[in-house]
Amino acid sequence: MRGFDYAPWLAQQMNTPQSQTAWDWMESRGYGVSDINRYFFTTYPAEFAIWKQLMSAPDAARKRVALALSEIFVISFNSFEFSWRAHAMANYWDMLNKNAFGNFRQLLEEVTLHPGMGHYLNTKGNQKENTATGRVPDENYAREVMQLFTIGLHELDNFGIEKRYTSGPNAGNRIESYDSDDVSNLARVFTGWDFDTSDGVRVSVYKDGGGFESYTVESRDFARKPMRLDATRHSTLAATFLGTTIPANTPGAAALKTALDTLFNHPNVGPFIGKQLIQRLVTSNPSPAYVGRVTTAFNNNGSGVRGDMKAVVAAVLLDDEARNAAGLSSNTFGKLREPMLRLVQWSRTFGAQSAAGSWKLFDLSNPANQLGQTPFRAPSVFNFFRPGYVPPGTALATTQSPAPEFQLVNETSVGGYLNFMQGVIERGLNCPEPSVPEAAFRNYVYDIKATYARRCHINNCNCGCNGAHQTHQLDAVRRTTVRSNPIPAGFSTDDPASYCRQHSAATPGTRLGCCTHDNGLRRVPDSEIAASSDSRIDTPRTHQENTPCTSLIRKNTPAVPFCAAPASWLLQELPFPWH
Repeated sequence: MRGFDYAPWLAQQMNTPQSQTAWDWMESRGYGVSDINRYFFTTYPAEFAIWKQLMSAPDAARKRVALALSEIFVISFNSFEFSWRAHAMANYWDMLNKNAFGNFRQLLEEVTLHPGMGHYLNTKGNQKENTATGRVPDENYAREVMQLFTIGLHELDNFGIEKRYTSGPNAGNRIESYDSDDVSNLARVFTGWDFDTSDGVRVSVYKDGGGFESYTVESRDFARKPMRLDATRHSTLAATFLGTTIPANTPGAAALKTALDTLFNHPNVGPFIGKQLIQRLVTSNPSPAYVGRVTTAFNNNGSGVRGDMKAVVAAVLLDDEARNAAGLSSNTFGKLREPMLRLVQWSRTFGAQSAAGSWKLFDLSNPANQLGQTPFRAPSVFNFFRPGYVPPGTALATTQSPAPEFQLVNETSVGGYLNFMQGVIERGLNCPEPSVPEAAFRNYVYDIKATYARRCHINNCNCGCNGAHQTHQLDAVRRTTVRSNPIPAGFSTDDPASYCRQHSAATPGTRLGCCTHDNGLRRVPDSEIAASSDSRIDTPRTHQENTPCTSLIRKNTPAVPFCAAPASWLLQELPFPWH
């Protein structure tokens, strides 16, 4: 990544083809067969596939944006009770990846018709009204597609600020984006849709004792097909919502297109989705101006295209507010990193790999003794936390500043996370029987391990350290930011990397020892480095003032010792850390 500025690096990532799909990886591991393991009734194959991709796939930016989208367009394993559920979830994840840099309108349609979403929010099997029985269309998806996936509860201006009535009995109150009539009318559009099992293929199922059971299940193909319309179950009534009317007797596919077009073109979508992407990728409290710039990119990518996700993501990540140095010293900028992102950052930072290639990471949601979070394990459609959550009884509460991820934080989760990660960093992740694809809860092995570099370089900087420092990594997933501003006179150890680069450039042929001392850094000639580098790895060495080589870190910042981290993690030459 060295030699790339942020914009070219991001452009390269956006133009990188999607890596192997989770579906294809699962097929390669044998999870598509119907046998005694009954993969069609399990979730863990998809969990393995998704963890693998998050922790090691080459298209990192695509995976990170897809994960952010998964926390907006939420479905959850916790409510997945149908055959081939792992394949459905894997394909949903693949769909988010495919559309991460596509167009929001296409993303919205594929989310709406995905069998996973159909099951989760009741579009699957939703039927038209029946006056004889009093049945009415299920309103679940109609409500959530507006509230959570497109426009939100209240009308917004382009800066994400809620609009309010200026006169009349409601003066000062927020203006609602939709009402119950909008929900009940829109619900008619989402009737008649169901899993596409039109191929008629059935798969016989083995029972535990051998032989065949007396039942069959659908083939897994429906889990990656858009839901299919049954016109006989689709409502033919007119539907009026958000100022749009779909005439009576409109065919179901045409009605769906009109509904999604109406939602997509609503002025709330840009600020509503844009602010959430900023919160997921950059900072919990973006300024209205920042939100406004992202909204502008959503509304028009510069070529007259609305909803271009490449333009939106670039606007989020490359905005001056996201990149300038002011955020480093601001106590209102930034966000708490979610537990699953900390684990992913650890893995990507230190090149964690599954020795057996099986990536057998199960549900890690238990906050008492595990990570406290797992992708696609949100407790409800409202995600793991709400975008506007403000931690009560804190300084943030006095200013009503949202900090969504703090909704996961309590005494139990903090202690559980620390204990879990301490073991992970030291030994790796303990997996059952890594050599076989099935769960096989036996013969546990630390199969997923990091590779801690014993020596690394920052530009011309060389650091050796003793082995003891390699286990002192409780905060290994913390990103250490290194500024590149000129170093003023009187500089001490606050920013050793900039000091190192400045003086290396000023003194050709000389590297700087990356060892922190009470009075700053000392320069170490190449000859000394070459002569002593190997011995400094395992034997504590002393330098000037008889001070051991320690870490390239800010003095007042707990962080992983520099010599255990790849240079690309510490430098801003890695433009896309897993925030």
